Amino acid sequence: MHPQDPQPRLVKQVAQCLRDGGVIIYPTDTIYGLGCDINQHKAVERISKIKNIDPQKAQLSFICRDLSHLSDYTKSIDTPLYRLLKRYLPGPYTFILPASKQVPKILQSKKSTIGLRVPDNNICHHILDALGNPILSASLPGDMVEEYTDPEVINEKFGDKVDFVIDGGIGGMVPSTIVDCTGDEWIITRQGLGEIVLE
Repeated sequence: MHPQDPQPRLVKQVAQCLRDGGVIIYPTDTIYGLGCDINQHKAVERISKIKNIDPQKAQLSFICRDLSHLSDYTKSIDTPLYRLLKRYLPGPYTFILPASKQVPKILQSKKSTIGLRVPDNNICHHILDALGNPILSASLPGDMVEEYTDPEVINEKFGDKVDFVIDGGIGGMVPSTIVDCTGDEWIITRQGLGEIVLE
């Protein structure tokens, strides 16, 4: 797929695949990720199986199109938090926020929090526009991040486990920065690609 100007025909194909319960590997503004439609339980189970994890314990994120999309899946966002999100999104950040009732049951963890992302990536934006709801996202299994920058290598390794591997060029090696915003104090729990200043 063209990184700047993704072909509409291919975007449509991928969105349809996700709606039908498919699993994809796709580029973001950080590393390549595993993705599916958040409303497709079987697809969520498939991702959990590929990763060998329990969906309710897993570190799974929702990839959203924009801030208004994001606010559907978290409880009310106050002004300071909204300012923080507006300043850093879209970008290489995952914000841990309290989950709203719209988060599908299979994904509601005991802590009822959710990781939310708005990547700065054109392929992501076009797929999300065509799909109309967030993509559930997880990192690829294993620790060999260096191997996971090249879509051809990813395809060799995982092509038989997913429906599509989207080639959006060479991916990054550094994951997103994770910021936990569920408590009174915001905490950076993983320093990744995004630099952030918490006031």
